[in-house]
Amino acid sequence: MNASIAGPEIERLIQLLSKLPGLGPRSARRAVLHLLKKREALMGPLAEALADAAEKISTCSTCGNVDVTDPCAICAAPRRDPASICVVETVGDLWALERANAFRGRYHVLGGTLSALDGVRPEDLNMAGLFERASAPEVTEIVLALNATVDGQTTAHYLADRLAGIDVQITSLARGVPVGGELDYLDDGTLAAAFRSRRPT
Repeated sequence: MNASIAGPEIERLIQLLSKLPGLGPRSARRAVLHLLKKREALMGPLAEALADAAEKISTCSTCGNVDVTDPCAICAAPRRDPASICVVETVGDLWALERANAFRGRYHVLGGTLSALDGVRPEDLNMAGLFERASAPEVTEIVLALNATVDGQTTAHYLADRLAGIDVQITSLARGVPVGGELDYLDDGTLAAAFRSRRPT
């Protein structure tokens, strides 16, 4: 039986960090060692930032983005175009599109995609709010910016069918987004080109 290599506090920190995307147990151990080495410069401020974020950050009741205000800064910005709503899977996808500066409308975060394999149904996602927003008189376009995966495309087809009865143009991202690609991993230029080339669905 292997003995623990560190105290329970350090082991707990390693276990928690290893649950983050891209960090397995080995990477988490390296991260913890770095934090311990730079304890004053990193560990205290990180703990403070995490506590602050946990207390103040919430989900926008309009679009599903995360921010310290509700509605979020994007929904509240008067210069954003209210006629166009871009539908994305995750907040990470929203952030990716904002980094690319490719879209000046509003967003709607679904919180995932439909998946028969994982048992994700329409009622498990933030779809009801989208249908309500799409019916607003000022909305003229819904951009389906979902990942080019099987589940992403299944969700896009479902949404297009459900939105067909509403008087809005439904578009989707075009060239530049590879099949199987995820928005959060694409470069800014690719995202901008995909937006410029969007087409009716």
